Amino acid sequence: MSSLAQSQLRETFELNIGPQHPATHGVLRIKVVMDGEYIDRAEPILGYIHRMHEKMGENRTWNQFWPNMGRLDYLSAMAYNHCYAGLMERAAGIEVPERAEYIRVITAELNRIQSHLLGFGAYIMDLGGFTPLMYAMDEREQILDLLESVTGSRLTYCYFRFGGVYNDIDDDFITGTRAFLKRFRPQIPMYHKLVTGNAILMDRLIGVGPISADMCRKYGATGPVLRGSGVNYDIRRNEPYSVYPELDFDIPVYKECDSMARYMVRMDEMVQSCRIIENALNKLPEGPVMAEKVPKALKPPKGDYHYAVEAARGTFSMRTVSDGTNTSYRMRLRSPTYSNVSLFEEASRGMLLSDALAFLGSLDPVIPEMDR
Repeated sequence: MSSLAQSQLRETFELNIGPQHPATHGVLRIKVVMDGEYIDRAEPILGYIHRMHEKMGENRTWNQFWPNMGRLDYLSAMAYNHCYAGLMERAAGIEVPERAEYIRVITAELNRIQSHLLGFGAYIMDLGGFTPLMYAMDEREQILDLLESVTGSRLTYCYFRFGGVYNDIDDDFITGTRAFLKRFRPQIPMYHKLVTGNAILMDRLIGVGPISADMCRKYGATGPVLRGSGVNYDIRRNEPYSVYPELDFDIPVYKECDSMARYMVRMDEMVQSCRIIENALNKLPEGPVMAEKVPKALKPPKGDYHYAVEAARGTFSMRTVSDGTNTSYRMRLRSPTYSNVSLFEEASRGMLLSDALAFLGSLDPVIPEMDR
């Protein structure tokens, strides 16, 4: 019997996961063709929350586009602020005071920790465990309080400015940040004892959702997804920006290529972010937090400009074409989640549906950032 005839005899059926489903982490729809309990084909479908950020970047002034940066990946907004600031400072030739760069790194790494904490708690809840989310949210609230004290916001930050940051950090923020690090570091071994070593979790993650390094390169996957596949690539080290070259930290890499490896990368990244923050606080110089004589109406020279940062979910980059006016002629945003989730269709073939949901959670998707 031909393979075509065999496929026609199979009793397949279609199943929609989402767009309103807690396991898709937002309004993501996945159309799956099931062969019994196994996935024959999966198609991620976007468009339910599309907001035209790139087009908005082309019909607003450079300064008016700032609030959009906090509304892409709302869990990693500081990194997106950092990218836009770096892009325009490169385009306009603005020199940023050293203190401002240290403050940018400190706030961005605090933001990375809270993003990974929420991802950790939500992921375990996807797999049936509720208690770890409560621990994670408790720690996350400490960070949100700190960031709120200096930015005035708890989620969609608009703290950076072309040439520096909106306002300086004070002694209370520094003292509070050091107190958080002292409290948080002993918690991570507790998380591993409570969650990582759990036999049920290991059965759900080890060997599930293997993604090879070649598949990551094929789809452009970055961040913990790429580093969980054994590739030591992090923009902070490979294409360094800001003051990251001055700071001491390691890049967690796991060669197992499965869902557990991606989970472990994020857990270890929180430890490294603590090292970065502490190192930056110890080296924090005195001085201004804004460059002098930054034009209120920015008009960068004509040209094609690009900048990239390491956000919580991977490489976020921005490209703009300036025609010398106060708006962008063309704005392009490269979001990490879009590339990371693109490989789901190929990687999930032949997978049990329950394993596919565990696999999807290991990609840590944020749908508004992907469906921008």
